[in-house]
Amino acid sequence: MDTAEIGFLSAVELKALYAGGQLSPHEVADAVLRRIEAFDPALNAMTMLTPELALKAAQEAEAAYFGKREPRLLEGIPVTLKDMHPTAGLTTAQGSYASADWIPDVDAPCITRLHAAGSMTVGKTAVPEFGWKGVSQSPLTGITHNPWKRGYNAGASSAGAAVGAAAGFGPLHLGSDGGGSVRMPAHFSGIYGLKPTYGRIPYWPVPNNDYATHMGTLTRTVADSALMLEAMAGPHPWDHTSCEAQPQPYSRLLGGDLKGKRIAFSPDLGHARVDADVAALVAKAVDAFAELGATVELVTPDWGPLGRDLAHFFWPAGYLARAATYLPDWHDRMDPGLVAMMREGQSFSAELYHLMRARKLAYCEAIHRFFEDWDLLLTPAVSTAAFPAHLLQPPSWPQHPWDWLMWAQFSYPFNFSGNPAASAPCGFNDEGLPVGLQIVGRRFDDLGVLQASAAFEQARPWRQHRPSLSTENKKGAA
Repeated sequence: MDTAEIGFLSAVELKALYAGGQLSPHEVADAVLRRIEAFDPALNAMTMLTPELALKAAQEAEAAYFGKREPRLLEGIPVTLKDMHPTAGLTTAQGSYASADWIPDVDAPCITRLHAAGSMTVGKTAVPEFGWKGVSQSPLTGITHNPWKRGYNAGASSAGAAVGAAAGFGPLHLGSDGGGSVRMPAHFSGIYGLKPTYGRIPYWPVPNNDYATHMGTLTRTVADSALMLEAMAGPHPWDHTSCEAQPQPYSRLLGGDLKGKRIAFSPDLGHARVDADVAALVAKAVDAFAELGATVELVTPDWGPLGRDLAHFFWPAGYLARAATYLPDWHDRMDPGLVAMMREGQSFSAELYHLMRARKLAYCEAIHRFFEDWDLLLTPAVSTAAFPAHLLQPPSWPQHPWDWLMWAQFSYPFNFSGNPAASAPCGFNDEGLPVGLQIVGRRFDDLGVLQASAAFEQARPWRQHRPSLSTENKKGAA
């Protein structure tokens, strides 16, 4: 097999090739690491490589596939870890000079579970500072480049993970999502991103942001996300908010059709600005669900416009709680937008916080009442295609010192409400930049979102599309 193709193989394909003896985990680990070394200097998706971890896991995987024991769910499958989550013995810098020397002594539970499932960790992926914005840049690591256009935004905060998925740095990439940080980079990079129901995958340390942040997956196929979710889901004592239910065998339940499903489509949630090229591609993608037998209706939810003020309050408040202690000593080396946002948050009172929280709780209830009438909701994943990564907003949009949320109006509602949501590739604009369709399900119906995503993937395949990563955007040899 051409070693350049190995990094683009899915986890499902790798498992079959291992079982048939056509590939070995050592071959795959070596090929993926060499591909990252060749292409990442121009992409800047990775903060570090971990060849020792990968090769040790490869050795264990080969022992399994050579008959000494039953292969585990992700035996010998390459994975990257987002540099936001604790990794034992490895720097977890979180895109900030303030935590650049932090070396945790324990793994986050989701990472422990990936290891326990037999995955091979090949490295860690870049994030904006503390994951605060939807733009792939941090003071510590610089710009993580969109794989389809160098110098352009790859989304955030799981930007490095999405770029790695698109660039063939293996099949599985760990992400997290507090306001769109799995779905946005999936949209910008042309891959699949799943934010499961809040608490489906335990998150530790539990974020101090009022139950908004979800662990998630970034992959090139729906089946791979299902496998990854299956490995990480389930309750954990360190996360008191984690769901009690044990994971389903998601990867074996993706079949079926959408006949009889009631699906709502909202192109703007009643208030969001959307660029014309994005709107056209999403509307065309929605047609596929009707062709698959679902009943699709255009809707304008009453709760849509109510989320904007909530997001503009809770985003600064959450980061003030998380990172304000760094301001006195690190403000001159922190992201200026993050500093401006936290400074604004310092004016909030405890009374205002609880008043806004009451509004947020009513908003979440309205979303869940809406889903009593619908199986799924379809929207754009993001309002705009990729734009220059040195900006917080596209050049044609209103400018603001910190407000990138204006173009992410479709994602944060479902962080507040905890619904499962995914971004699936649905085409390219005239500049060749990817666009994503958001698929939202009822709370706890992660399987329904995966099944709808799989049906859409089969009807409108996307995996064949790859960024060129031409010699202009590459250092080294493949």
